[in-house]
Amino acid sequence: MTERLNIFILAAGHGERLRPITDHIPKALLPILGKPLLQSILEKISTLPTNKIGINLHHKKEVIEDWIARTSFRGNVKLFPEEPLLGTGGALKNAESFLSKSTFLVHNSDIISDCDLTKLFEYHISSQNLVTLAVHDYPELNKLEIDEKGYLIDIQHEILKQSMKQVQDMVQNDTCVDRLLSYRTCFGISIESLRTKKLKAFTGIAVYSPEFLKFLPPGFSSVTDGWFKAIRAGFKVGTLDVTGCYWNDIGTPASYAYAVINELRMNGETVYIHPSISSCKYVEMDGYVVLEKDCILGEGSSLRNCIILPGGRGERNSHYENCILGPGFHIDLDESEMSGVSAKNDALLIGIGGSDRRYYRIKYNRESAVLMQCADNDPEFHRHIEYTRFFRKHSVPVPEMKEAKPDSSCALFEDLGDLSLYSWLKCRRDENQIETIYKRVIDVLIVIHTEATEHVSECLLLKDRLFDYEHLRWETGYFIERFVEGIRNIKITRLSALHDEFHRLAIKVDSFPKTVIHRDFQSQNIMIKKGEIPRLVDYQGARIGPPGYDVVSLLWDPYYRLEEKVRGQLLDYYISRMKEKNRKKFNDEEFRKTILPCRLQRHMQALGAYGFLSSVKGKKYFLKFVPEGLRLLKEAVYLSRDEYPELFRLIMEL
Repeated sequence: MTERLNIFILAAGHGERLRPITDHIPKALLPILGKPLLQSILEKISTLPTNKIGINLHHKKEVIEDWIARTSFRGNVKLFPEEPLLGTGGALKNAESFLSKSTFLVHNSDIISDCDLTKLFEYHISSQNLVTLAVHDYPELNKLEIDEKGYLIDIQHEILKQSMKQVQDMVQNDTCVDRLLSYRTCFGISIESLRTKKLKAFTGIAVYSPEFLKFLPPGFSSVTDGWFKAIRAGFKVGTLDVTGCYWNDIGTPASYAYAVINELRMNGETVYIHPSISSCKYVEMDGYVVLEKDCILGEGSSLRNCIILPGGRGERNSHYENCILGPGFHIDLDESEMSGVSAKNDALLIGIGGSDRRYYRIKYNRESAVLMQCADNDPEFHRHIEYTRFFRKHSVPVPEMKEAKPDSSCALFEDLGDLSLYSWLKCRRDENQIETIYKRVIDVLIVIHTEATEHVSECLLLKDRLFDYEHLRWETGYFIERFVEGIRNIKITRLSALHDEFHRLAIKVDSFPKTVIHRDFQSQNIMIKKGEIPRLVDYQGARIGPPGYDVVSLLWDPYYRLEEKVRGQLLDYYISRMKEKNRKKFNDEEFRKTILPCRLQRHMQALGAYGFLSSVKGKKYFLKFVPEGLRLLKEAVYLSRDEYPELFRLIMEL
């Protein structure tokens, strides 16, 4: 694309349907995880070859003006205040001197999407349309009538929308000819036009040639009137179908909450806490929780599926659930509205991890429970059932199993909530509080490494499932395939020498004394119940292997960086507790020697997993953990450089 373009953002509206939120915050500045909508749009369009950016203002214009003046965009933005409001067409006419110099894009300020704007521009220029509308299939909003060539024909009125849809369905099926004839007479339409007509929704994003401005009158007008004036004058108003792109219209409190929670999910998170929040350590959290800038939390308050906007306040010892809190207002919402997941038979889809299994929150005997649905013939299903029974029998805090149906590969478990240790650590906490919670988690690990290990013969599926040489070599091969080659696109030249080092590392780790291990004992698999009680999930991967692997997974975790001093204290705590429980069998000095080889092995496994989950499973948010995972691996490989020089050379080049 060589042509430079102007951009116009419509940001003047009152946001009536968003009240009372917009009584305090202009819609364009509504934050989504700390970032105002307007900022997201400006960042997106800044990648285009733009001349200038125009923004119209009316409602709370001083607030938006002040915000823009404090951003890096201020030098490239021209503001167009309106008094009174001029409508979507009048806004463009008011900026005619600005927009008439080149092709321009118009973007509503309450739209968040990932549609390709460059593709939209290029299509507009090549199509010779006067206007090109970005449209998509969105059944609740499908009002634009589009012909088979993609040109705009008309806009349906709500009263006719359902009837027209019925007519189109009948036409496509060639049924009820008599009824069709009566409909045709009523609406004055031809059956042939109905066969080819499509209904689409406008995304709020469009590209215009400057000649379009002559179809807009001075003063208040709607841009849609301009479209049809242009069509009657013989110009083409075309469309580009962007169905499949993420899109959300921030028009109501529910759609705003959905946009926020969807952004959390896309980032692989359940909790967002703005850096301005100094402490929330005395607040209970569950579900999706968003604490925006300068909100206030009363000690002893509890939040579940809550968004607290700037200036919002959670009162002391109060419980808030499925709501938006702001300065002086409280908006209650339905959980399915907020999550954007329709509750089917009162079952709500939950979970954001790397698993292919489906988890649903349902009501069971008037209490909340979690339904796990596995694929047919999933070998992990039976293992999960048997491990649950075994671990609970020997005091490992996994969820209670309420019911299991092997024939349908589903089981019902106690609901542990949504707050993992990873999310719990999002809240700013002091060193003592962090050390205390980690010691509680280590106490759970001790039970696995001692009590469960002593009775492992009771669990036939576990007792012979070894984390041995073969599995260790699979992990290092996984690292090379999915991370080094898959993510970093590095072709290894000295593969034979590297495999020799992997062989020696696997022999060493396999030689260490073995216990039952969780094998993925990291902060996202540790749930924190009310009262800061740790519980375990994702334990169906447990094996018989070196306990140091679990210790490394927890204390050298890419999801959360522990202070070196705290990590050392926690390692000492684990060793002292193991001595208490297993004095005759546990050798302090020998155990410490297992830590570094286990670190090497575990960090390579984690990076391989991030590569697989991001590139194969499409869960791109795992890539954000790569820098810390690689930093941890570099630390470990530097300490092992004399023993594994080829691995050291490879890792230091990454």
